[in-house]
Amino acid sequence: MQQTFKFVTAEEAASYVNDGDIIGFSGFTPAGCPKDVPTAIAKRAEAFHAEGKPFKIGIYTGASTGDSLDGVLARANAILFRTPYQSNKDLRSALNDERAPYFDMHLSSLAQELRFGFMKKPTFAILEICDLTADGEFVLTSAVGISPTVAQLADHIILEWNHNHPKELRGFHDIYEPLDPPFRRELQVYKPTDRIGSAVIKVDPSKILCVVETNRKDEVGGFTPTDAVTDQIGANVAIFLANEIKAGRVPKECLPIQSGVGNIANAVMASLGENPDIPPFEMYTEVIQDSVIDLINKGNITFASGCSLTVTVPVLDAIYANLEFYRDKLLLRPQEISNNPEIARRLGLITINTALEADIFGNVNSTHVLGSKMMNGIGGSGDFTRNAYISIFTTPSTAKGNKISAIVPMVTHVDQSEHSVNIIITEHGIADLRGKSPVQRAEEIIEKCVAPEYKQMLLDYIKLSGPTHTPQNLSACFGMHMQFEKTGSMLGTKWEDYI
Repeated sequence: MQQTFKFVTAEEAASYVNDGDIIGFSGFTPAGCPKDVPTAIAKRAEAFHAEGKPFKIGIYTGASTGDSLDGVLARANAILFRTPYQSNKDLRSALNDERAPYFDMHLSSLAQELRFGFMKKPTFAILEICDLTADGEFVLTSAVGISPTVAQLADHIILEWNHNHPKELRGFHDIYEPLDPPFRRELQVYKPTDRIGSAVIKVDPSKILCVVETNRKDEVGGFTPTDAVTDQIGANVAIFLANEIKAGRVPKECLPIQSGVGNIANAVMASLGENPDIPPFEMYTEVIQDSVIDLINKGNITFASGCSLTVTVPVLDAIYANLEFYRDKLLLRPQEISNNPEIARRLGLITINTALEADIFGNVNSTHVLGSKMMNGIGGSGDFTRNAYISIFTTPSTAKGNKISAIVPMVTHVDQSEHSVNIIITEHGIADLRGKSPVQRAEEIIEKCVAPEYKQMLLDYIKLSGPTHTPQNLSACFGMHMQFEKTGSMLGTKWEDYI
């Protein structure tokens, strides 16, 4: 093996990367991301900058990454551009200060848009692997992301062989790239357990520039313990789904579920497992979190297909200690497949995602604070929401000690329009928007989801425009946001001040 490939240090691997190069990285969330080579690239950038020389790279990833990728490169001021999703606090600061140009994308779109030539192809693919053969066949680790596409498109491949991940992960991946139009065929995934591709990625061995051996844990952070609010949101989601099954609108066997990433999503999944009226179900999702593994262990989830094992280190270690138990229960796919709209609609996914804010008509803002500051990005929520059997959005009704209402007259940024959002759930209740007019949606959301201290304020708002199809007042629609910017709280908003 060592006669075939060049084994080097992370610093030597980084020395091949130059200012202006574009890199496609493996991983999806901190799971499966390279760590040593990006850190060495950041140090290289700092050294160049100390000499007054430019050094920035363009970055394609599957989604967010760990601090040893996004964090170190942001702090080194080494980012020429970044897409499609991020969650690192230092990178967030850089992009909101216009120091790191960033464009937000639906996660299912990136791989194909790279192949279409809509964006510059990567110079390098830097990928984390757990096994490698002499003929250029390698096994990814705890995530897939855009790895198959950037491995195909890049001029050169640098591999981080991370021995923390066992070679026995071979078989946990389903690697498949669809043909591009006009030759594209249907994706033959008819149930979450279907496999349509290969367990490995295979490339021309001559493209593998070098291999860096590492032994690093994934950098997935722990989840915040649930509280009364997140527990009640989770319980309300479970109540809603149980009632849909009882009403016959969801089959008694349930349908596959997609769940977003984060603390609320983790709490919601735990609540689904605790409700005795919800049968064991399958998942077809992008991110497999701790609560999903717990429900697999308990028999509440029978199979989970995703793009990454975004689990904490103790949970991943436990999976690796019992791989044969999980071999027929977990499958990792490229995000082009895990988030594919065609498959989402065919499988009849019940999708559960988190909103930053929603308005009284059902539009959802998933990404921007006060309309201008990027939080993380749209991620896969749009891929799933528009094509769901039932699309659900969850959010606590308030934030910052009740100073912010998550339900407002008009969202400051629209990621999911009212046409795609079926259900909104807060700790106060469940708003079912299906088959309702704008006025009826507003009444439903205010009655079921709004915190008590904001209900009358929003009821008064819908009277401002008089009889109309959509009771929106252009002078006052951002009054609650303006009140917050002026006083630090949305409480006390008086509509007459903004008309």
